[in-house]
Amino acid sequence: MSSTQSLRRRRRIRRRVLLTVVVLAVVAVIAIIVGVGVTVSTALQALGATPPGVGTVIVAPQESKAAKAAAEGGLTPEQQAAAEFLAAQPTAYWLTPELDPIGEAGPRIRALAAEARAQDAALTVVVYGLPERDCSEIHSNGGLDDADYDRWTGEIGAALARVTDVQKIVVLEPDSLAQAPDCGNLDARVAQLREAVDRIAGADTWIYLDGGHSNWRPAQEQAGLIGRVGLDKVRGFAVNVSNYNTTVDEFAYAHEIAGYLGGGHAIVDTSRNGAGPAGSEWCNPPGRLIGDPGGTYGDDVVDTNLWVKPPGESDGTCNGGPVAGAWWPAMSVELTREAIR
Repeated sequence: MSSTQSLRRRRRIRRRVLLTVVVLAVVAVIAIIVGVGVTVSTALQALGATPPGVGTVIVAPQESKAAKAAAEGGLTPEQQAAAEFLAAQPTAYWLTPELDPIGEAGPRIRALAAEARAQDAALTVVVYGLPERDCSEIHSNGGLDDADYDRWTGEIGAALARVTDVQKIVVLEPDSLAQAPDCGNLDARVAQLREAVDRIAGADTWIYLDGGHSNWRPAQEQAGLIGRVGLDKVRGFAVNVSNYNTTVDEFAYAHEIAGYLGGGHAIVDTSRNGAGPAGSEWCNPPGRLIGDPGGTYGDDVVDTNLWVKPPGESDGTCNGGPVAGAWWPAMSVELTREAIR
């Protein structure tokens, strides 16, 4: 090979190397721009996010059991009026693996998001599918095994992350912490909830852990349970879910818990506390009433009150009720007797 040919070959090699370096640099710059763009977008969204508060309106789900009962008919006039009234009320939608299993939870989130946009409301769900849910007791037993729970909550989190234009409120596993000491599985519960929080947390997604209620665990004990999971990725805790205690008592309880935690915020379920509690009876107590609408109250600790438990759905097979979560026409009439004249 002549010296001229050798020189030309070296020049070609240098050009190829230089071209490769340039291409790699361009790819790297594009990747950085995309990454920065995503980070900036996420950061701006997080900065613009507003937590729930007084005036917050949550979606009235078209998939609610009240709406289905009203659409199906076959009810007495009083039962039909109660179903229609309750179907129109902003109320959380309960995501359970029994109704929204793996593969269907994500589409359900997307449908609820579309309804929330149409109603200019917050997408609000209760995630309720923990392994050995309700200590495997009779009323609300069920839930998924550990592997499927991971997949299910991962699907929910991914679907929520894609909803970037709607405020999202998540009540995570009611009763799970307050009940854990009696179930004897606190360590497992804490790990499961931490991992679920990791999968669900995201921009403008406000997660509330189980805060029990004022007639269950003392505030200091409940705060200790919540503290085991931690507040770093959640907004706070939900109290009085599916219960009947007065709003005043639950506000005071939330303040006590937050005081022991050294921070955190709460929401109070007022869906069925219009007549207060019936002593210690929590399962379909007679004579109860719907409570004040969501978004009515709030302070420096309690973000606001919401309807979390859908009125008209049974607590379980007690006091004449059907299975937990089933629509109970007679109870819907009783709960709305003063609201519908």
